[in-house]
Amino acid sequence: MLLILLPIFLILFLQTIKWYSNSTKRKTSPPSPPKPPVIGNLHQLGLFPHRTLQSLARKHGPVMLLHLGSVPVPVISSAEAACEIMKTHDRVFANRPHGKLHDIPLYDSKDVSTAPYGEYWRQIRSISVLHLLSVKRVRSLRCVREEEIMLMMEKIRNSCSSASPVNLSGLIARTINDIVCRVALGRKYGGESGKGFKKLLEEFTELLGSFIVGDYVPWLGWLTWISGVYAKANRVAKEFDDLLEEVVEEHINREKGASNKKDVRSDSEGQSDFVDVLLWIQRTNALGFSIDRTVIKALILVSITSMIPLHVLI
Repeated sequence: MLLILLPIFLILFLQTIKWYSNSTKRKTSPPSPPKPPVIGNLHQLGLFPHRTLQSLARKHGPVMLLHLGSVPVPVISSAEAACEIMKTHDRVFANRPHGKLHDIPLYDSKDVSTAPYGEYWRQIRSISVLHLLSVKRVRSLRCVREEEIMLMMEKIRNSCSSASPVNLSGLIARTINDIVCRVALGRKYGGESGKGFKKLLEEFTELLGSFIVGDYVPWLGWLTWISGVYAKANRVAKEFDDLLEEVVEEHINREKGASNKKDVRSDSEGQSDFVDVLLWIQRTNALGFSIDRTVIKALILVSITSMIPLHVLI
């Protein structure tokens, strides 16, 4: 027992010395609220971090520095300072904090939302902007949205005619889910498969919002392994990968069947879903750089999870 506690006490002692030595140095950083060693300001965030940050900003100013464990975190609470960071110095602050938990379900951060700023990020961003989320693409998929809205309206009319209650929240949620699935994957996921898809999305979203103590206090990273979060992340990543692999294979087989009858349609023809578009880019090298299947699955995954808001997963 002593052998276990001794390293912990030693680390706490060194962190305390470091904290006191830093407090005696001349401060050139933004104002910062007082912080104890090791945990920093983590304990101050509470259940409602936005309210805590607002209260701290009133006291320490619109630009302040928090310490979440060993991680310094600048907090900006004014429009002028936010403009400086997000527009004038956007390249300096372009990267998101890297976390191991994001690498597991997001294919080692190969998606556009977590990939580090650089040439690869610019390439996959161009795919999203020019081909997946362009005005032309949105207009080409208008009929999908209209069909699903008409189906929703028909269900409402049938409920009214039979004088039965209708759960509008649930109906709207299912409609959004169906639209996103048809746009991104090419088909809807309803019934039993829909329940599994919904559960997978919920677990995925929960994982991305999980608090990983090792990201802020590295020497406590072993707690995350004991809690089973990484094991759950690996399971969810495997299930999502199996789903996306099946979707990609379906599209490839469909393209092969179409090519036996006539030329495969181009990206600009018909109602191409996101998988169709990405496979077309891979096949034709349309943007001058190659993408593999992992990149395709990463872009599809982030498209699905970003277009289906958390509050519609009901």
